[in-house]
Amino acid sequence: MSGFSAESIEQQLVAIRRQLHEHPELSHEEFETTAAIRDWLTEAGIRIVEHGLKTGVIAEVGGRNGGPVVAVRADIDALPIQEETGLPFASKIPGKMHACGHDFHTSAILGTALLLKEREQELQGTVRFLFQPAEEKAKGAGLLIASGALAGVDAVFGMHNKPDLPVGTIGIKGGPLMAAADGFVVEVEGRGSHAAVPEAGLDPIVTAAHIITALQSIVSRNVSALDSAVVSVTRLHAGTAWNIISEKAVFDGTLRTFNEQVRLAVRERLEQIVNGVASAFATKAHVKWIEGPPAVVNDQKWADQATVTAEAAGFTVVEPIPSPAGEDFAFYLKETEGLFVFLGTAGPQEWHHPAFDLDEKALPIAASFFASLASDALRKLADERSRGGRPHSEII
Repeated sequence: MSGFSAESIEQQLVAIRRQLHEHPELSHEEFETTAAIRDWLTEAGIRIVEHGLKTGVIAEVGGRNGGPVVAVRADIDALPIQEETGLPFASKIPGKMHACGHDFHTSAILGTALLLKEREQELQGTVRFLFQPAEEKAKGAGLLIASGALAGVDAVFGMHNKPDLPVGTIGIKGGPLMAAADGFVVEVEGRGSHAAVPEAGLDPIVTAAHIITALQSIVSRNVSALDSAVVSVTRLHAGTAWNIISEKAVFDGTLRTFNEQVRLAVRERLEQIVNGVASAFATKAHVKWIEGPPAVVNDQKWADQATVTAEAAGFTVVEPIPSPAGEDFAFYLKETEGLFVFLGTAGPQEWHHPAFDLDEKALPIAASFFASLASDALRKLADERSRGGRPHSEII
């Protein structure tokens, strides 16, 4: 099967993207978005796979006669951000915005579905489309997995737009690409007193300050220079008045790592420091972890295949710098092999900025790339099976 061109549907994809952009919905609230995606797919004759969840859509193309299965994922939720782009199709919902480009992801992968539907009979298996809710809460992937969305899937593919890459450029890399993203909340319990007689109390603010300072040593003294990690304290709250020593101080932050062993070691060291410093000041402290997604770790096999596919289509392939941002696509890669790529969109601002935007010329590039990659992947998997590769399990 030759490569795909999305030029004929470019304006359709732009219109879809702008409609989604005007009507952003937050995680677990993507009801209108879900309905619109179902309508677009149904109009194109693409079959919907019912999964029992309130939001999100699963659909399939091909596969009437069995064969391997690959999945292509797009996330559909928006962020609680007031838009400041000034675009004529800016968000119509106050305080909500597609500031991470999920409207781009959704419209591009819809384009992939449309392209593959046109040549469905040529596919050597099934392409399953996962329009996933709640990525920003790192919960949507788990919901789809629990619904059976990955049953029988041999490989899964996804992307994130990348504002700092030019249109026509695709960032492809085997190994770690995005970080595990954990949060933590530390509560320090002291004993309150009048600020003029601090000896009568146990000041949790002093303890918290020393803990926060000590945490800065974790990366510099406990993580190898050949690895990487980030420990950031982002919020601190204590006290109610200028002349009262409070009973409690609370601070929280985030931990970012690319290696699971480093992730666990840093978490252990953070707890040791919190408990040790608290004890030294005769106070008590407790760490609550907010479990985020693990690191996105790509399979080299599919990075190599995607590079061949992209270069054959005339796209520029670069090896991207891994991002310390988190991405719940990582949960899919814990279940099956696959690849996550960065798609150049030449945007003026980074993700989650109120003036975030992207170049819509990247829409047909993303749609055609994933159509070609899914087709090439099915052919590769079918060839592997014909040579005695791993067996195919039942699909949903």
